[in-house]
Amino acid sequence: MTSATRKPSAKIVKRKNAAPKGAAKISATRTVVTRIDATTPPVRECSFRGTHRLIPSKWSAEGTVLAQLARNEAELRDLIELDGATNARLLGEAGLLPGIGIHELLYGVAYSEIVNAAFAHAAPGGGRFNSNLRGAWYAGLERDTSIAEVAFHKLEQLREVDWPYEEISTCDDYLADFAAEFHDLRGDTARFARLLKTGPIPECYQPSQQLAAGLLEQGANGIVYPSVRRAAGTCVACFRPALVYHVRRDARFEFRLHAQHEFTANRVRRFAFA
Repeated sequence: MTSATRKPSAKIVKRKNAAPKGAAKISATRTVVTRIDATTPPVRECSFRGTHRLIPSKWSAEGTVLAQLARNEAELRDLIELDGATNARLLGEAGLLPGIGIHELLYGVAYSEIVNAAFAHAAPGGGRFNSNLRGAWYAGLERDTSIAEVAFHKLEQLREVDWPYEEISTCDDYLADFAAEFHDLRGDTARFARLLKTGPIPECYQPSQQLAAGLLEQGANGIVYPSVRRAAGTCVACFRPALVYHVRRDARFEFRLHAQHEFTANRVRRFAFA
């Protein structure tokens, strides 16, 4: 059997991995049983506090945004019923989505609807480490990383439609904590360069989506990786809703972006909630 066709083997591995500079806390030494494969990122036990996920502010509104469209209570009830038949999060919570089971979603905890939506509302082309059938909770370990990631994708959308005006939008920063084992791409970017391509989107996601699908099937929790949109930044893609701990809303950010201009920090303004 050649090395190219050799099946992965299970081994006992004792790791002593120092955390990369600027990274969140990682356990120093731990003995684990893991599957060894040259193409599989190593697993590390990670503890992240206060990671940042920016979500459009319209999804943070109390009640329902449909109230802005209805002229009376009867119309509002009709709109809510229609939304319930087509809203991916609600379908997921009813066990009607093929990519995620009802037993995986969150109930009875703060901001459970925000977490569930991340997994139920996958983009048509998927993301870097998820398909169009199942989303993931993406977050930056640093706020500036999350801002840079969001700004990049917003600008891509504006350029795709050749939008000639400045676009103003707001996002809310949701903090979350993690304490779990994740596959870690940091420290060996050359080895995993095929997973961290900058473009074109979504074609560049194909290798990373294939890896993530295999890891998800094997029961993996997610992936920690260097940000592609901010040098020295770090991101986490969590595959499991139950591992998104202690979600809380922090601040609101206003983005003022123009398709013809490169993104700079002065195009973002922070607002604190009362």
